[in-house]
Amino acid sequence: MFIDSHCHLDSSDFHGDLDVLVKRAIEIDVGIIVNVGTKILEFNKILELVNQYDNVYCTVGLHPHEVTDTTVANIAQLVTMSEHPKVIGFGETGLDYFYNKKLSTQQQISFRNHIKASRITGLPIIIHTRDADEDTISILIEEATIGPYSGLIHCFNSDQQFAKKVIALGLYISLSGIITFNNAENLRETVRGLQLDRLLIETDAPFLTPVPNRGLRNEPAFIVHTAKKLAELKNLELSDIATITTENFFRLFTKILQ
Repeated sequence: MFIDSHCHLDSSDFHGDLDVLVKRAIEIDVGIIVNVGTKILEFNKILELVNQYDNVYCTVGLHPHEVTDTTVANIAQLVTMSEHPKVIGFGETGLDYFYNKKLSTQQQISFRNHIKASRITGLPIIIHTRDADEDTISILIEEATIGPYSGLIHCFNSDQQFAKKVIALGLYISLSGIITFNNAENLRETVRGLQLDRLLIETDAPFLTPVPNRGLRNEPAFIVHTAKKLAELKNLELSDIATITTENFFRLFTKILQ
């Protein structure tokens, strides 16, 4: 079984053919799909979506792009929303300085609030970091001294040093279709050195479509191409990668087994 640990089925890109693409994913043994939240105000819409499918779960959170001068994630609100049985984590949260570093302080507050919600509930956080690795790891280390929490770095595209620090904190790393891109050899070299018991796979659909489907809309069924590339990098069979990444997923997202 494969698990797409991060996608956005609520995207307008999927309006009209959700049933088809979920069925297509099931047909190639994608057993679980996680729809990751980015806008708290759209939480109810996401719940309506995931409740339509037995194998689709979700998280609740505020993407750093959605943070404003007056809008950051509210801890109590996150905790309350996470009580729904289909909600298995928090996020997408984190830091993104690529588009708007002026809101770095607000992003950091929102990020920390997700971590606090994780600490209260025991649910993991899904972390987005772009052009912000130094601040991201600093916050993760500081928060770890306050108390334990769990989570993963989504769509990993950083270096070995960052990865080692993340793993040392007990966090996981999720690999996307980027590892299949022609210009991603540095990332592939980093992935070769990562320990298998900390790796998950994701599509981030409808974004980051893997080779050989570049140019098409990404979807959960395409997770197999990322899995194949990871198997190649680790000199393993595809079935081994399916087993290992699935076991890692359940070790992190424990609520799904309850």
